Amino acid sequence: MKTTKVLIIDDSSLVRQALQSIFDSTNDIEVIANAADPYFAVQKIKQQKPDVITLDIQMPRMDGITFLKKLMKQHPIPVVIISSLTKKDNHLAMKAYEYGAIKVIEKPQLGTREAYAASREQLLEAVRAASKARLSLPTPGLLKESRLKLPHQAQHTVSDVHKIPSRKLILMGASVGGTEAIAGILHQLKNNLPGIVLVQHMPVQFTSSFADRLNNISKIQVKEASDGDIIADGHAYLAPGDRHILLERDMGNMVIRTSDGPAVNRHKPSVDVLFSSAAEIVADRTKAVLLTGMGKDGAQGLLKLKQQGALTLAQNEESCVVFGMPKEAIKIDAAVRIMDPQQIINELNT
Repeated sequence: MKTTKVLIIDDSSLVRQALQSIFDSTNDIEVIANAADPYFAVQKIKQQKPDVITLDIQMPRMDGITFLKKLMKQHPIPVVIISSLTKKDNHLAMKAYEYGAIKVIEKPQLGTREAYAASREQLLEAVRAASKARLSLPTPGLLKESRLKLPHQAQHTVSDVHKIPSRKLILMGASVGGTEAIAGILHQLKNNLPGIVLVQHMPVQFTSSFADRLNNISKIQVKEASDGDIIADGHAYLAPGDRHILLERDMGNMVIRTSDGPAVNRHKPSVDVLFSSAAEIVADRTKAVLLTGMGKDGAQGLLKLKQQGALTLAQNEESCVVFGMPKEAIKIDAAVRIMDPQQIINELNT
């Protein structure tokens, strides 16, 4: 088994020790160095290039976002952001994804054994995914930074009384690498498409900000999904980070329901939960897309949709940051077509 070499960057010695302890408990991850800030980290990288960097955001001398931006231009290395971001700092998580972070997660919770165990598994999964990630993949049609703003977006409103309930459906599921893949796809979609329902594996405190970002760059209206939302044409609904979302029929409309059930495939929300619920009510009028991500979430749900007559699409290996979820779907013949993001955009726009 190949060992993943990790560099930890955090100004807190307590956090560095906690992360070191977690990585030392595995057989496949080795900490090659610790650094209290990015300036020290640069010297460590010159001595031995790590496979993955874990990076705090809020540090003295140079913040993590500035370092990440410089790193990706000069020495691209997969980065997992590990930080204690408050709700008002959520935009920093979105910036981290824009600048190339593979994953953004919270610092390990040390309060209880259960919380620590959950944090440990999340951290190890993130680092393992990062070690397999492809960097610098182009995202079709997605402009960067300030140029993301579309002039008409200030007029977006999700309370429009003229919304037309959808009779067809578009579904998307993604994990590692999915934030930029989803953003790149939604940025190029027409504004008159059927309703879109999205699952992106992401911590609860970030999904609202991600929905806002998608709304800012898209012709369609995007919001974080709420229980009881009627799916409407020209609108997209992003699963909140701590709830499964399911679809059901109510008075002839397709309605989103949220559930606080147990994690499925270690995820909540789960792509499989969304896809499986859609297979029961509207599969033959559905286009479903499984995008980049580690693991197998969504593969079985995509197969159920295909068996019920849906058009099922899987992202191809060459364009995935991590070719895990689509690979699992392709293995079980769940995908009608295998496409790159631009081909997916073209298909959804028809």
